[in-house]
Amino acid sequence: MYKPNPVDTSQVVLPADLTELTERIAENVHEVWAQGRIREGWTYGQVRDDATKQTPCLVPYDMLPENEKDYDRHTAMETIKLILQLGYQIQKP
Repeated sequence: MYKPNPVDTSQVVLPADLTELTERIAENVHEVWAQGRIREGWTYGQVRDDATKQTPCLVPYDMLPENEKDYDRHTAMETIKLILQLGYQIQKP
């Protein structure tokens, strides 16, 4: 049985400048997801319907409900924390 075992990032605290980066990555995560869905034949629909490939999330990031944005933010934040936990540095040019 599969048991997920992600790298523990619970002790990583993001500096303020990386918090802004989190939002930019979250937006891009949504854009990549939406592009993939559209490529697979999904379209906008008011309710999610897997049979007809419709989803209400095929909208620009700023139009998503907060709970959907939070999902993308969590993915972005955990990615940044993993990068830092692995010893890499993120520096704005």
